[in-house]
Amino acid sequence: QVQLVESGGGLVQAGGTLRVSCAVSGRTFSTYTMGWFRQAPGKEREFVARISWSSGSTGYADSVKGRFTISRDNAKNTVYLQMNSLKPEDTAVYYCAARRDSLSSFGYWGQGTQVTVSS
Repeated sequence: QVQLVESGGGLVQAGGTLRVSCAVSGRTFSTYTMGWFRQAPGKEREFVARISWSSGSTGYADSVKGRFTISRDNAKNTVYLQMNSLKPEDTAVYYCAARRDSLSSFGYWGQGTQVTVSS
């Protein structure tokens, strides 16, 4: 199985920067797409960013374009989400996820890491 463990969450002031990490272990494949999702209190989980492990192709939600950057370190089997110019509305639990490129849904999920942005 694939295991995902997030880290790096915390409390940051509006306008600040935070980088969350997702360590990947177990069976992994170059055909996987990695993603970041978030869920704010009282709201449904929403897509934030994705990256193809093999090609590095990325995609972002409109709400974070220009502020967030997703990346991966192949040697460390780690995917990152660099979050700049954070806003209070970015406050959420951030989840790392993975899916096979042949599938449409993310089937593997981490435990989440809390990101809180104060005004």
